[in-house]
Amino acid sequence: MNNKYYLIDTCGWIEWFIDDILADQFSPYFQQLSNIIVPTVIQYELYKWVCRERDNDTAQALIELTKQGKTIVLDTDLALKAAKLAAQYRLSVADALIYATAQLEKVELITSDDHFSDLPNVCYFPKS
Repeated sequence: MNNKYYLIDTCGWIEWFIDDILADQFSPYFQQLSNIIVPTVIQYELYKWVCRERDNDTAQALIELTKQGKTIVLDTDLALKAAKLAAQYRLSVADALIYATAQLEKVELITSDDHFSDLPNVCYFPKS
């Protein structure tokens, strides 16, 4: 990878973290954690998932990794952009916040979530 920034969706973090079937596709994007845009909604989703599937200590360790990226917090501009994108593309709140963050940061969204598969500026890895 180069010095380009990316936003890796929650599913990509999980695939990489548990070394699942798409881990090889996502791995190159994790070479430089400092080049990853991390919306706080992804931290929320990761923490919730890892606590449920593993334990709190493991969840906290993953969150510490996310902090090596550029954390983006929810503010009014992001909320309004997400609301517009949610209506335009029929996205859930979390997906709209993630996609809006990528749009505002002008970065490509890297994902295997089919909700994003046909959206502009998305690198989509199908699960099958």
